[in-house]
Amino acid sequence: MDIIEMIKYSVPALIVFFTAFFMMRYYMQKEARERKVDLVIRNQQTITPLRLQAYERLALFLERINPESMLMRVNQPGMNSQQLQSQLLATIRAEFEHNLSQQIYITPQAWEVVKNAKNNTIKLINTSADKVKPNAPAMELNRHILEKVIETEAAPSQAALEFLKKEVSTFF
Repeated sequence: MDIIEMIKYSVPALIVFFTAFFMMRYYMQKEARERKVDLVIRNQQTITPLRLQAYERLALFLERINPESMLMRVNQPGMNSQQLQSQLLATIRAEFEHNLSQQIYITPQAWEVVKNAKNNTIKLINTSADKVKPNAPAMELNRHILEKVIETEAAPSQAALEFLKKEVSTFF
């Protein structure tokens, strides 16, 4: 008889206990999900502007290493082709090093495209310089570089810039 009495009191108590346990667990999991969502939203509010700024800086980098704009900035009267080549390569290197940290805010594919644009621009300058005597006037190298850009229909940085624009458009 005592066992039946104990079961009469124990079963409802166990049912109440398990009901409370599962309800509390559900409530705690729901709270954890909500906190996680809030954290993600707050992180996005911080990270999105940083990512956009990184894309802006890399777009500026690509514009600055565009051979046409670089030649306008770097070419000085009295330079020979070897000096111009050295100055162009130093400019690209300095611009790239200045923007190295931006890679943590963009996709690996975008960073690879930016690096390829830099390398292809260097390659374009070096192959053009190979066709000109080192002591020739800088204007000769200038002409060869511009001819090469026209020949390929676009500077190496243009395709990379289009890729960055397309990637940024996915944010909106």
